[in-house]
Amino acid sequence: MGAGKIKALCDYPMQENGTIRLFKRGPTVEFRLFVFVVLALSLLLVDSRWRVLDPARQAISVVLYPFQRLMLAPRDAIEHINNWTDAAALARTEKEALQRQRIELAQISTHAAQLAAENEQLRRLLKVADAVTQPSVAVEVFYEPPNAFSHHLVFNKGSSSGIRPGMPVIDEGGIVGQVVRVTPFTSEAALLTDDKVSIPVQVLRNGLRLIAFGGNVSGKVEVRYLTANVDLEPGDTLVTSGIGGLFPAGLSVAKVDRVDRDAASGFALAVATPLSHPERHRHFLVLRVDVSTPEPTQESSPNGSQAGQ
Repeated sequence: MGAGKIKALCDYPMQENGTIRLFKRGPTVEFRLFVFVVLALSLLLVDSRWRVLDPARQAISVVLYPFQRLMLAPRDAIEHINNWTDAAALARTEKEALQRQRIELAQISTHAAQLAAENEQLRRLLKVADAVTQPSVAVEVFYEPPNAFSHHLVFNKGSSSGIRPGMPVIDEGGIVGQVVRVTPFTSEAALLTDDKVSIPVQVLRNGLRLIAFGGNVSGKVEVRYLTANVDLEPGDTLVTSGIGGLFPAGLSVAKVDRVDRDAASGFALAVATPLSHPERHRHFLVLRVDVSTPEPTQESSPNGSQAGQ
């Protein structure tokens, strides 16, 4: 080894154990930490008093802002998606609530209109009850038997309320029908349009006495076995004649729609529309007339002779 190299090695500082120290030894870690703490505290104190670091702070914030937005982008996207789904769910819930509310209001409105119509009909029915001389029983429709060959109604009162077979049923429009069957708590009435029912009537215009039958045409009554020159015209009103004692005289029955005259046979047939409306109402009156002798009036022979006449 040359003398120059030996001299260079001798220039390196020696450690305590006699070995050569290749690297210079700086301040200790504890000293550095102390210096940095003092420097940080000094900066905090100076900045709190004179705000000398504000420009640097603002410059750093401007530089870091894009990176902050980039880092927060996933959070913002998730938040926007959650807000959108929450808004959609809320809108759907509100829509369903509004639909339910609209349906409920429509039902309430319909029910109120129905109650108003029933109250109006009951008031008219009370006026009819005051007008007739016979005692009456107010009844309500229990159900309508599903029979295509007869037109009947079942009421919620029967023999326990004084109702008997043969008693007439009326509403504010006039005759509805006649009770044909009774149990202790219900009664069944054949409507005026039933083909087994017949009622003694007279023409209000001229007093002509006739018999109205349940028609072969749905919802109509017929006046049969008329002479071709009978004094009966469309628009004439038929009322009960009182003959037979079951139907009090003067109750409205029907209005004549047409009179079919057959000159060849010499006979005529009148078709009339009942003035009562059993299909519209639920409440009726049963007139408690004396039915001890007569039976419910039904068509019994082609010549028109009836038990109710």
